[in-house]
Amino acid sequence: MSSSRTTSVLTVAAVTVLGGLFAYAVYFDYKRRNDSDFRKKLRKDKKKVTKQSEQAKAANDAAAVVSAAEIKTALLKVREEEVPPTPDEKEAYFMMQVQVGDQLLQKGPNFLLPAAMAFFRALRVYPSPVEFIMMLQQTLPETVFKVFMEMVNADVASRVEGYYDYFPPKRMNVSVQHVGGQGNQATKKILIAQKDFAAGDVIYMESPVVVALDADLEGNGTHCSYCFKRVEEGSAIAPENDKLGSVFCSQECKDKAYYSWQNLYFALDPVLPPDLDMGMGAMTTDKRDAAQNVYLEWRKAKAKQANILGARFIGKQVALETQKMSKEKAGPLAREIEQMADGKDLYGISDHIERLRFVEGHVTDEEVKLLREVLGSALPGLEQSVQENNHAVLVGKMAYNAIGVCPNGGRDDKPASTERPEDQERTRTPHGTSRQVGSGVYFVSSYIAHSCDPSARPVFESNNELQLIANRDIKKGDEITIAWVDVTQHEGESTEEARRGRRVELARGWKFKCECERCVAEVVEDIEKEDAELGVQQDESKVENVMRHERVPDNGPD
Repeated sequence: MSSSRTTSVLTVAAVTVLGGLFAYAVYFDYKRRNDSDFRKKLRKDKKKVTKQSEQAKAANDAAAVVSAAEIKTALLKVREEEVPPTPDEKEAYFMMQVQVGDQLLQKGPNFLLPAAMAFFRALRVYPSPVEFIMMLQQTLPETVFKVFMEMVNADVASRVEGYYDYFPPKRMNVSVQHVGGQGNQATKKILIAQKDFAAGDVIYMESPVVVALDADLEGNGTHCSYCFKRVEEGSAIAPENDKLGSVFCSQECKDKAYYSWQNLYFALDPVLPPDLDMGMGAMTTDKRDAAQNVYLEWRKAKAKQANILGARFIGKQVALETQKMSKEKAGPLAREIEQMADGKDLYGISDHIERLRFVEGHVTDEEVKLLREVLGSALPGLEQSVQENNHAVLVGKMAYNAIGVCPNGGRDDKPASTERPEDQERTRTPHGTSRQVGSGVYFVSSYIAHSCDPSARPVFESNNELQLIANRDIKKGDEITIAWVDVTQHEGESTEEARRGRRVELARGWKFKCECERCVAEVVEDIEKEDAELGVQQDESKVENVMRHERVPDNGPD
């Protein structure tokens, strides 16, 4: 295998992880191991792929190279075609496309590109793309495989490079742009206004992808565990089977939480939709119950918000992907799927999280082991989604990007942390983490940079829906910033003390040194004040008049 081909295969492997095919792959693998008819179909399909005549190989080896323009046109054509939604339909589609590709190979060099297109269509629905690519590499004529891989790499490149053409959704009136990258300056992404906003305008509204109510509020019946809205006494809705003791303000919130993560970790209903489960979920109930109980003990005793958010993100990812597989498209998460990229099925939850910045996530072997046991007992194979390294990165992304939800300015009754200041968790909120009722991760708002003199602020009225409000007039093309920490100068604080306090918070929570315009201006102002107190504005020492005209010697030749 050549190095270029190895690179291509590895590239596809990386993109497969981002592509949201994991849930389908688990389902596929489960059927392959437990359904004899399914295994027979796979063996028959593999024979079709490997059946290539020497005559077709010789003809295709002599074929002319397909141009880049033709590759692009073919790729666009395939992308416009709808992909079958359910596993059974995907399976039938895969086998049909492989058969079509096989037949086109027999027709000679003129059908080189159509044959490659057929195999590319098959790749789009196969749950293990790398496995399929390696199989094709061993069986296809070299020229056909080359065109096929050119289509794959062109697809990968356009998906990676074109991501920010679709995200954020145009309806939010903002875009993501790259800045920096010169000299020692690191490249980063910032949020830019795409229209003018006046002070007080709502720039956009955004719902979180995952949330976690503060530990002291979870299970006490006062707040909705999904939207954080305060629940009036006697009006709480509780799931019938839920070990966590969560309550909800409405049936809608209960359903969203239940299908997103609650059932996976704290209940025993099947993970797959009814039309896909076919009784499989009932086979693992006892094992699942035992794994959940052990995980719950650990969660209550040791889990931090970032770790809870990370586990829930895995649950949300599984829920969204299995929802896509189901014939039923009217579930509680259907609206989220539709809004991911303005209704275009190009990018999923994995694509969004992959691009976010992160700090080092703190996970233990115990946490990884317990998560794997819970996931694997719910659906065999699902435990492969949690490995120590990638889970640490996921938790680090939750820690770096989580925003503290402080409805109406937050609360005053949150218990003080007993941890050392450098070990305390922090979330992005101008009110301070100590005032939040919970936290959430918001994909678009994760790109908003910090400023001690922010142009906007996150506002929460009664729940965790984020409203981004302009602090001042913002022009199209301006960067949008918020305060990640409390940046007010409190009574009795000097400017220097306030600046040091917020900079320490930023360094501990997000590992960066704030150099915003306010911090720089305050440093300059402090220096000027010190100069004024000293009574010296410049170097006022003097020399005698005769010495002012002394020729300064140079070191050049005489």
